[in-house]
Amino acid sequence: MRLEGKVAFITGASSGIGRATALLFAREGARIAVVDMDEPGGQQTVALIGENGGDAAFFKADVTSPDEISSAVRATVERFGALHLLYNNAGVGSRRSDVVTTIDTASEEEWGRIIGINLTGVFLCSKYAVPEIKRSGGGAVVNTASIAGMVSLGSLYAYSASKAGVSQITKNMAMELAKEGIRVNAVAPGFVDTPLTRGVRSGRSAKDGEEAIAGFAARTPIGRAGQPEEIANAVLFLCSDDASFVTGHTLVVDGGYTTQ
Repeated sequence: MRLEGKVAFITGASSGIGRATALLFAREGARIAVVDMDEPGGQQTVALIGENGGDAAFFKADVTSPDEISSAVRATVERFGALHLLYNNAGVGSRRSDVVTTIDTASEEEWGRIIGINLTGVFLCSKYAVPEIKRSGGGAVVNTASIAGMVSLGSLYAYSASKAGVSQITKNMAMELAKEGIRVNAVAPGFVDTPLTRGVRSGRSAKDGEEAIAGFAARTPIGRAGQPEEIANAVLFLCSDDASFVTGHTLVVDGGYTTQ
């Protein structure tokens, strides 16, 4: 029960890493604000937490909307009475998984969409959640970065730029908020078996998704893609007192990919 008595605000919690983290945090004693645009998926996360005796509520919010995020934060505090932990996990990749993008063919609309969700979303959620974390006596923020923000993975221009930005904003926030009793870190997953990496939302077939995961596994020294629960364990560490002397750090969880 490493998070007993804590309230956590988790974005992108309708599936994948966000859902795995919400379930784990609830098992560790936290009450969970499940935040996502996918209402059916978010409600399913809430139901799974409830089935295991946990306490959670779903709040539909677009992380690029200041009004929606500020409302979701207020609703969280009204529902649970406090806010201690923020996990900025919501993120997207390209809508097309079969197109190789070059710098001269990159879509300006896609650039704006990906930067908006992956990076501006971290800024907005932090802007509105951090004051409540301060009022609750301190806590922790974790942001989802990526190895794509550390090494070149080809033509992922917007995605890579957004994730590099996440690692940097993490450092800036950590320096500012240390005196407030708030630690700020990031987790940088490698290739993880999620709907995003399978391309479910970008039009890949089930077969193509399996082939994509196999391709990721072949490029990872451990020889497989990661599982959402493995990233959730890293996020739990960073949010718990086990990491009480860790702030401003981006923790790489990539099966050894960036050692190559």
